[in-house]
Amino acid sequence: MYFAYRGWSIILIAPIFAGVAALASIFGVLPTYSELYMTRMAEYTKSYYPIFLFGAVFARLMEKGGLASSVAAKIVEVLGEKRAVLAVLLGCGALTYGGLSVFVVAFVMYPFGAVVFRKADIPKRLLPATLWVGIFSFAMVALPGTPQIQNIIPSSYFSTSTWSAPIIGLFASFLFLLIGWGWVTRRAKILKARGEGYGRHLEGAPRKPTPKIHIPWYWALLPLVMVIVINIILSNPFKWSWGFHWDPNALEAFLPLKLTLLAANVGKVSAIWSITVALIISSIAAAFIGRKRFMVMDGFLAPINYAAISSATAVLNVASGYAFGCVITALPGFVPVTQALIGIADSFGPLLSAVITTNIMAGITGSASGGLTIALSMLGDQWAAMAQAAGIPLEVLHRIVAIASVGIDPVPHCGALVTLLAICGLTHHDSYFDIAVIMGLKFFVPFLCILFYMITGLA
Repeated sequence: MYFAYRGWSIILIAPIFAGVAALASIFGVLPTYSELYMTRMAEYTKSYYPIFLFGAVFARLMEKGGLASSVAAKIVEVLGEKRAVLAVLLGCGALTYGGLSVFVVAFVMYPFGAVVFRKADIPKRLLPATLWVGIFSFAMVALPGTPQIQNIIPSSYFSTSTWSAPIIGLFASFLFLLIGWGWVTRRAKILKARGEGYGRHLEGAPRKPTPKIHIPWYWALLPLVMVIVINIILSNPFKWSWGFHWDPNALEAFLPLKLTLLAANVGKVSAIWSITVALIISSIAAAFIGRKRFMVMDGFLAPINYAAISSATAVLNVASGYAFGCVITALPGFVPVTQALIGIADSFGPLLSAVITTNIMAGITGSASGGLTIALSMLGDQWAAMAQAAGIPLEVLHRIVAIASVGIDPVPHCGALVTLLAICGLTHHDSYFDIAVIMGLKFFVPFLCILFYMITGLA
């Protein structure tokens, strides 16, 4: 945590400290590195790299083609400065739910957020908390069908779809929005009553002039809608008889090869296949709609190559944190912790155990996706068996564990948080108080979702 907070690359320090942890155990350092750390890292990359790759390409085409900014500008225009906080929340949510990389959404929405906050004279130090809720909560894990990696990971463990438990997802989305909108609005009123306004802030160095080619918002919105529509058609979450069905025997031809990383069945990978195809088709549409802007800039090749390279760095960052967590959870010293978490499942059920375990792992790694993957790889099979024995649909477990991954993930050393603050030109001292309060409030969202499910039985 300390070295990550100080800016060291997790790709470098994760294997080093995994070796340090192995030194204090019965495991050898080099066997731990080559057979455990690298194997887990390869497993994560094999499973999720297509989402990182094609998601990055789609996001870059949307950004550089001017489509993302067109959609964001329309949302801000419609809601106006009187609803500045809600405008930023919904703008972030729309772009995130549409399949853009969360970091691209942060870069795209920051200028608009800064403008409307300045016009409404809302203290700028509240902007990171607003952006965090809009990007890294309801649209990332709760809204049914969201194509973000945190909503895809549980599907590979439970053979579920990204549309699992839509009612619980909508209930959680409402809670996340209520928490973010309510807290930031209240804080803005308190600070403005004390005489604090937007403040004097330099908005960064001048950017290169961009071509004045306007993309109508309705055309810009089309690729985002395509991601959602194509995903729902291919994933067929509601088991329509007329809907698309992946061939259940598609993997049988590879079984004689004895590939150790091969998915057990199509259900484990169909959600990834669906999102991948949706992103590829939508990327082509985004490139076509933004073609005039690309032609007067550097063409398509530069942004696509940049996206491909950045996607490799992104997946290695997350895979390194995941592999490090797998080493820690495999050490003999972690056994009492594992037993305590299983004990919670035995006493209070798999849903509560999933929430607590996922929060612990997300807090340790400072990553929702990393913590989620570690928790599922450690106890996912036990939770699934317990849920089925208790008559709890795996779709409910999918949604609850995804929502839990964004409980306490914005710890101070969280890489996404550090990046967001840098984008806003602010520091932990400026803005972390409000992020921490929101973190504490949204920690209770998955517990409320469990209570909602127990009372209503709706999923």
